[in-house]
Amino acid sequence: MASEIHQTGPICLIENTNGRLVVNPEALKILSAITQPVVVVAIVGLYRTGKSYLMNKLAGNNKGFSLGSTVISHTKGIWMWCVPHPKKPGHTLVLLDTEGLGDIKKGDNQNDSWIFALAILLSSTFVYNSMGTINQQAMDQLHYVTELTDQIQSKSSPGENDYEIEDSADFVSFFPDFVWTLRDFSLDLEVHGQPITADEYLEYSLKLKQGTSEKDKNFNLPRLCIQKFFPKKKCFVFDRPVNGKKLAQLEKLHDEELDPDFVRQVADFSSYIFTNSKTKTLSGGIKVNGPRLESLVLTYVNGISSGDLPCMENAVLALAQIENSAAVQKAIAHYDQQMGQKVQLPTETLQELLDLHRASEREAIEVFMKNSFKDVDHLFQKKLEAQLDKKRDVFCEQNRKASSDRCSALLQDIFSPLEEEVKAGIYSKPGGYRLFIQKLQDLKTKYHEEPRKGIQAEEILQTYLKSKESMTDAILQTDQTLTEKEKEIEAERVKAESAQVSANMVEEMQIKHQQMMEEKEKGYQEHVKQLTEKMERERAELMEEQERTLTSKLQEQTRLLKERCQGESTQLQNEIQKLQKTLRKKTKRYGFHKLKI
Repeated sequence: MASEIHQTGPICLIENTNGRLVVNPEALKILSAITQPVVVVAIVGLYRTGKSYLMNKLAGNNKGFSLGSTVISHTKGIWMWCVPHPKKPGHTLVLLDTEGLGDIKKGDNQNDSWIFALAILLSSTFVYNSMGTINQQAMDQLHYVTELTDQIQSKSSPGENDYEIEDSADFVSFFPDFVWTLRDFSLDLEVHGQPITADEYLEYSLKLKQGTSEKDKNFNLPRLCIQKFFPKKKCFVFDRPVNGKKLAQLEKLHDEELDPDFVRQVADFSSYIFTNSKTKTLSGGIKVNGPRLESLVLTYVNGISSGDLPCMENAVLALAQIENSAAVQKAIAHYDQQMGQKVQLPTETLQELLDLHRASEREAIEVFMKNSFKDVDHLFQKKLEAQLDKKRDVFCEQNRKASSDRCSALLQDIFSPLEEEVKAGIYSKPGGYRLFIQKLQDLKTKYHEEPRKGIQAEEILQTYLKSKESMTDAILQTDQTLTEKEKEIEAERVKAESAQVSANMVEEMQIKHQQMMEEKEKGYQEHVKQLTEKMERERAELMEEQERTLTSKLQEQTRLLKERCQGESTQLQNEIQKLQKTLRKKTKRYGFHKLKI
């Protein structure tokens, strides 16, 4: 999708019909045309909490995603709206609005869980929208986050501990940034009388309780999941936009008709999303564009439909199969284009053709390396190598044939008059042999002077001369000016010359064979060189990604440990204060406080 072309309104991406998730082919067509990197923002929350209004604002419109005005959820499945990114040129903003969780007509929590999981899997920024404050009820409604390890696999063959919350590093590496939007927020943002920011309010609300009771575990579980799965968290609070029945016509109201604080809060939210939401990226730093997002959608939904858990590793590998196959085709197309522009058959030497092949092969490998990723066991690179070898051999054969055809045509033009003279008996006379040999040498010189004959020039000439040996010998034997001895000497000379030519041709064939072997080795070394360079780049990117993940995990563990220490310190201080209070009471009771020492 070019930057100047975008949807005029949303379209259903994943339909939710009778509890079944089905991908909409028309929406996939839109994604397949987006060649730019995509920033994917998905919003999830209970039905009738105003999710669609925020998404419309991100799209730069008041209308688009259905708002509805009843207790029935309007948005079914997942709807998509692709627009040019307002802050990142060359990027497309993909907005995903999901059906409201907890719809009274569905009665199927499993369906809600899949919608929640898909929103996380497909997005680079995940917005959770809820009403009011972050209290235990709000946390209980966010129970879907505690089920993520039951809904999603990071690896196709997980180990024993890969589903444990404690081992969440794999999830952190691909989970989106988390934004919690609190609608109709009416409290003052303060703790212990001190003002705090919305982000600090979120962090305060995510603090864990010290204790091991079942109640403490239930309290901590959703908080622990959010802390571990989403290292980057943000919170926005929104005042009520309007009062009374006007709320049902929210999409028709202008900003001046809304609460000024609400308008400012929406603007701040939009600015943050536009500025901070990242390009959707896969493991290894692979930036996602429209076709890649299309592949992810199909892989995840097909996995759910078949009863399997959506698996990130499988989705990436499935995407890699498609991308790497296309990368091979792009590389071959580039090779064909370059060779078509550079090569003029026949080439004067084999080395000239091989040099052109090597230059085009190097560029083709670069195209493949640029467009491929996760080529397990280098299978697709091996396919490319085999196809390039075949292309080289085909060009060599075409070069040989073009040379043979040109040389045969030249021989016909140059030597046909001589053949006509022989037929006319011009050389069947005394001294005719020497005249014939002189004419033959003149014609051979003329043949050699012709340009662009190619690599078959000598072989075709010698094949022609050999086919005329009987004619040459007949002229020699009929020349009465030569003695028998002279004829024998001349015959031996011709025979020796022919043997030398044959030896030269064998040597030339050996040289060509050696050139071909060297070219194969050079091609192999070019593949190895570029693969090594790419692996080094990917290794560096992987180390950076692992370092970010590890840093995030260590920060989270440090924060939790700090909270625990603070909790234990507070508990200890409370115990000390109790002891001091008890001691003061007892001291006063027994009159020790009146004693003078």
